[in-house]
Amino acid sequence: MILLGLTGSIGMGKSTTTAMFAEHGALIWNADEAVHRLYASGGAAVGPIGAAFPGVVMDGAVDRTRLAEALGRDDQAFKRLEAIVHPLVAQGRADDLIAARERGVKLAVLDIPLLFETGGDAAVDAVVVVSAPPEVQAERVLARRGMTRERFEAILSRQMPDAEKRRRADFVVETGQGLDVARAQVAEIVGMVLAEGWTPPGRGLPKDVERAH
Repeated sequence: MILLGLTGSIGMGKSTTTAMFAEHGALIWNADEAVHRLYASGGAAVGPIGAAFPGVVMDGAVDRTRLAEALGRDDQAFKRLEAIVHPLVAQGRADDLIAARERGVKLAVLDIPLLFETGGDAAVDAVVVVSAPPEVQAERVLARRGMTRERFEAILSRQMPDAEKRRRADFVVETGQGLDVARAQVAEIVGMVLAEGWTPPGRGLPKDVERAH
C-alpha cells in the first residue's frame, strides 16, 4: 500500500483535494477527524485532558471553547496538550492503516495539517502539499464565520510557511487555479504512484517497516 502524506496551511483547499483523491479510490485518513473522536464522549483523550486542564470537560467530552481559553492562559499549554494527543492520534492511525492493508487498499492519503511540524513526513512514501496564492488563502479563511485577521495570523504562526512546505514537497497541488487544474494534478499523482515500478523518494523509513507514526 502506498502512503501519501497530504498537508497544507489553513485555507489552501485540503478538504477539496482529499475528496479528489477519494474519487480515485484512495482511503482518506483525516487527522482533524481523529482528534474530534478523541475529544468526544468516551474518547481516549477526554480523561487525560481533563486532568491536565481542569474545567475543560463538559458532559463527558472536551469543550473546545473552554480548552481554547485554557490554552490562551498558558504559554506551555500547547506542548502539554500535544504530549497527550499526538501519541493517541499516532496509535489510531497505525491501527487504521493495518486494517486498510488487510483489506487490500492500494493507496492511502493521510490528511495531516501539521505533517512536517510533527515529523510525520518520515512515515509516508511521498508528501503532497496543497497550495494557493496568499491572497486566495486569506480570502478563503477570512470568509469563515467567526474568523478574524488576528486569529488567522495566530494560526499561521504555528504552521510552517507555505514556501517551505512547497520546497519539501514531492508533489504540489495548486488549488488557486481552479478545480479542473487541481483535479488533473491529482489524477497525475495517482497515476504516477500506482504505476508499476514507481519508486518512492524515501522519507526516513524503509518500505518493509510497518509505519506507526
